[in-house]
Amino acid sequence: MALLLAAVVVLPLLGAAAALLPAPPGLRGSGPEQAVLRHGVTVTGVVLVAALLLALGFDHDHPATVQAETDVSWVPALDIRIHLGIDGISLPLLVLTALLTFLCALHSYFRMPEGPSAKGFVALLLVLEAGTLATFAVLDLMLFFLAFETVLIPMYFLIARWGGARRGPAAWKFILYTLLGSVVMLLGLLLVGLEAGTFDMVTLTTDNAPGADGPALGHTAQLLAVLSIGLGLAVKTPMWPLHSWLPDAHTAAPTVGSVLLAGVLLKMGTYGFVRILLPVAPDGMRTFAPYLAALAVAGIVYGSLVCLALARRGAGGDLKRLIAYSSVGHMGFVLLGIATLTRTGVNGALFANVAHGLITGLLFFLVGALKDRTGTTDLDRLAGRTGAALYGRVPRFGGLLAFAAVASLGLPGLAGFWGELLALLGAFHPADGLSRPAYLVFTAVGAFGTLLTAAYLLVVVRRVCMGDPDERPAAIPVGEGEENASPGANASPARAEPPSRTADASPVPVALPDVRGHEFAAWTPLVVLTVLAGLWPAALLGLTDPAVQDLLPGVTR
Repeated sequence: MALLLAAVVVLPLLGAAAALLPAPPGLRGSGPEQAVLRHGVTVTGVVLVAALLLALGFDHDHPATVQAETDVSWVPALDIRIHLGIDGISLPLLVLTALLTFLCALHSYFRMPEGPSAKGFVALLLVLEAGTLATFAVLDLMLFFLAFETVLIPMYFLIARWGGARRGPAAWKFILYTLLGSVVMLLGLLLVGLEAGTFDMVTLTTDNAPGADGPALGHTAQLLAVLSIGLGLAVKTPMWPLHSWLPDAHTAAPTVGSVLLAGVLLKMGTYGFVRILLPVAPDGMRTFAPYLAALAVAGIVYGSLVCLALARRGAGGDLKRLIAYSSVGHMGFVLLGIATLTRTGVNGALFANVAHGLITGLLFFLVGALKDRTGTTDLDRLAGRTGAALYGRVPRFGGLLAFAAVASLGLPGLAGFWGELLALLGAFHPADGLSRPAYLVFTAVGAFGTLLTAAYLLVVVRRVCMGDPDERPAAIPVGEGEENASPGANASPARAEPPSRTADASPVPVALPDVRGHEFAAWTPLVVLTVLAGLWPAALLGLTDPAVQDLLPGVTR
């Protein structure tokens, strides 16, 4: 198991190095670009299989115990160790990362983003996967910081070199915000390690357990640690009002960049709150929890109101930008669950993390495919120029978009419901010592945010899937999206025939291709897991709850 976990972390790095080398003659297929794209699918597929084997071999009877552990001294002078391990908190995020990266590699094989060579693209994708997997697998603060920062460079280049309009400013905004937050976070991590005498997360957690000699950090050190580390994590989450880099990055990023950014990179911030701050600085978290909850519910309402404004007819809203702002609201529920300091709330936060990765990953895949077909993600153009809209022209595609939207709004029976519900229940009964009247207000505001979420997503479904009723239909050229076909099979997009004309010279909408084979393969796992997580939440909560009990000793609910 230890070797398997090490392989999950290291294989993407080895694959990234191999992607830059010439392919052996027998593996080139129709050309070197097809070979390297096939290499990306193969490596991410092997990593996914290894992650699934890790999940199958995991001792589900003891999910709070660190398993598949590797602990090797790295920098003895500072007691920094190469310490790897997984428990019920990190395992779901590890598997989610491996799955989404494989689906992105599969998507890119058929729909390679427009930009430089495929070699650089595949290498960056694999480095990004390695950094994200390492973030969820390491148990040393300094190693966590290195893994946390590893993902910034590949994501910057994916946006800057393979992105769409205004990709340069969006990439710079992304890197500047996250780097500034990381500098402050590094200071906090150094403070924790030097004050406690160790950077090992397991040791730091044990020092705060009941019956220990005393907390690893004093009260003042805990306050400083929560302020500094929390700021860096909040930027990555992103927490309102530190979110402004996210909509630009999502709008400019290629499809796979948006999927990974929303699906796994945002989870690194909230994972850090649970893995580091809750067990290492419990007193500091108790002091700042009400402020974190207030900012969380502000983000829920703010994100929903912006989405409502973007969805309004005539606003010229961009569908990718709307989904990016929806992430601000959804991650607000994750932060609210953490801020309750209860088992119910933290379990809800961890569940919402995974659910958001599945649902928003699917949404960005669908929006990318919609842009491939229509050449636009402008809501007014999609709603006003599609005639019978998606239901009438591409019914399976329209049905999938509606499914993802209702999953995102938290429909009972789908994955998005449980995380938000548990976060609100945790806020209704916060941990002892927190102001219940204040948290009741936060609960009410968060519940109001769920209504706003339902409102804007239903508006989007009505407009995009049904069309604006009083608009004259017009043709949209097919295949003018930001991404070109890769050298993979069946990669050429369908091209629109010149629109025919009726007697009154009104353009007749051209046909759009419905769900293609490779799209069906990439999207089906996300749909199935969204349904399974909604119908069988105990599969995930059974992993996280025992581990959360260890992180929150003495908390009974």
